[in-house]
Amino acid sequence: MAHVSTPHTLVAAMLAAGLMAAGGAALSAGPCSPCSARDRKGKSVKNPCAAKNPCAARNPCAAKNPCAANPCAANPCAAAAAPNPCAAKALTRPAGYTPMKGDAKRGEAVFKDTKLSTNGLSCNSCHTGNAAYNASFAQPYPHPVQMATDFYAMKQIHLDEMVQVCMVRPMAAQPLDWKSHELADLVAYVNGVQKGYMPNPCAAKNPCAANPCAARNPCAAENPCAAKNPCAARNPGRAY
Repeated sequence: MAHVSTPHTLVAAMLAAGLMAAGGAALSAGPCSPCSARDRKGKSVKNPCAAKNPCAARNPCAAKNPCAANPCAANPCAAAAAPNPCAAKALTRPAGYTPMKGDAKRGEAVFKDTKLSTNGLSCNSCHTGNAAYNASFAQPYPHPVQMATDFYAMKQIHLDEMVQVCMVRPMAAQPLDWKSHELADLVAYVNGVQKGYMPNPCAAKNPCAANPCAARNPCAAENPCAAKNPCAARNPGRAY
């Protein structure tokens, strides 16, 4: 009597031959998948998706953000726990001091010079476009200035003393030499700015409100590696 194969006997035979597991793996890969490790003839082929991802290279924008260390993040103009009158000595005109005559044009260059500070700031960092001046700036010197009062208990100050306060406080540097051309030139330039200054009632009090790092992050542009993965396309072998 001839042996009749049934579905059950065929499955059993395939299992015994180890074909079911291999066939399952082959089917799961899909003969038409662009990422399949075998072609339709069963031959091994190079997996086009196994290549190193061209976008896996180090992200050029992963480098440290030059603005991550924001010089204004820790506000150098924040109120101190208590004014330090002892520190005011170096910021006050010395006995017998006679102000030098400065050059306003040179003073403008000094005003924008970040080399005067230890934190990358210049006078212009806080005062671009006449920003961050108190309304009292329009008054003739000497007059009270809030920063000098809060930090150093200085009731009234001259313009050259105010320059020294800014050197020490926001710019985290040493006072300029009282006999230096830098100080004389800065005073000459700021004096000219003061003459044309009109108080802005809406101006921010914080001299660091104009963040020099607020410009758009050059790495915020669309990621060049964000394009759709060519191997993530739907398997054409499973289309209906």
